[in-house]
Amino acid sequence: MIQVAVMGYGTVGSGVVEVIEKNKEEINKKSNEALNIKYILDLRDFPGDPYEDKIVHDVEVILNDPEVQIICETMGGLKPAYEFTKRALMNGKSVCTSNKELVATHGPELIRIAHEHTCNYLFEASVGGGIPIIRPLNYSLTAEKIDAITGILNGTTNYILTKMESEGAAFEEVLKEAQEKGYAERNPEADIEGYDACRKIAILSSLMCGKNVRYQDIYTEGITKITATDFKYAKAMDCTIKLLGLSREENGRFYAMVSPFLIPKSHPLSMVNDVFNAVCVHGNMLGDSMYYGRGAGKLPTASAVVSDVIDCARHIGKIITCFWDAENVKLTSIDEVEHTFFVRVKKDREQKAKEIFGDVKEVTAGVDGEFAFVTGRMSEKEFNEKAEKVGVINRIRFELA
Repeated sequence: MIQVAVMGYGTVGSGVVEVIEKNKEEINKKSNEALNIKYILDLRDFPGDPYEDKIVHDVEVILNDPEVQIICETMGGLKPAYEFTKRALMNGKSVCTSNKELVATHGPELIRIAHEHTCNYLFEASVGGGIPIIRPLNYSLTAEKIDAITGILNGTTNYILTKMESEGAAFEEVLKEAQEKGYAERNPEADIEGYDACRKIAILSSLMCGKNVRYQDIYTEGITKITATDFKYAKAMDCTIKLLGLSREENGRFYAMVSPFLIPKSHPLSMVNDVFNAVCVHGNMLGDSMYYGRGAGKLPTASAVVSDVIDCARHIGKIITCFWDAENVKLTSIDEVEHTFFVRVKKDREQKAKEIFGDVKEVTAGVDGEFAFVTGRMSEKEFNEKAEKVGVINRIRFELA
């Protein structure tokens, strides 16, 4: 029997326990050995909980028990999760986590420590919740040279943008509704400013190139400037607006970014709505593949954690290969990245815009007092210099690939 501990008995942690207990027969069969939850670490007591007898408050109980071979870290944040994870790995205990912040910040170090102590650090649940994406990148697509990843990586922002599009509602109104429904936190900054998606694309980008992509180096822009008027124009162009995390390798240069993008209705990501997430991966031989599902939530995320537990159980005393070296990737400056831009300016700036931007394609959507247009392809630096001379109401990049 393999003894398992769960660190953090919140939403995901309690989900992990539920998945292991409810699917015990299937899980034990696929693990080749019975799994048993021996400890659940939390600061709180849970009187009346079916598993209250497994609750411990001291992490030393788990770290010093030689019977515990696999730990599920579902605490979130960096402290004390980093210290607890590091010590567990140094004690030869495999760790499975949903903690994107910890993986994005310390991933290569924790993978190295795990391998030095013949155990594993797995993080399938850290990017797409219940969507399998880490394992395909590490196993299924190893014959490919991955040159592009594009994803809707945050359910909160996707829900907000979906509602804005379908109801013509204002951002603030939909955000409030999302908070009332529990789709958005009371402090929604990490979601709406793109920071959550940034950490996730950093993890995917690191696996894509096998080296470390620091999330701090990734250009990140949220959805707070998107308005119902922007969606009117999007509809006129047969497009929608999505917050995308993307990474590209082009001509030996590598860049990653998070930003709202206009995407045509023919693009597969245009059909990903509400709290669902999806990731498109492009390989040089396979072409495009897409991974879709619930990107967050108690049981979908817990299911992904438990899939890692099963993988660890199958590989006790063996190392599961993960290509993510500590060497930092130097990203191409956002100034050099090229896009096509949709631009809105005041009507009295129309002539000035045409003079500065040259040959542009006008977009009409019945909006009074504005002139809207699509530029040719140009670098971010060139666009910003021109936009400053004209003065824009808003601009949104196009993702046409």
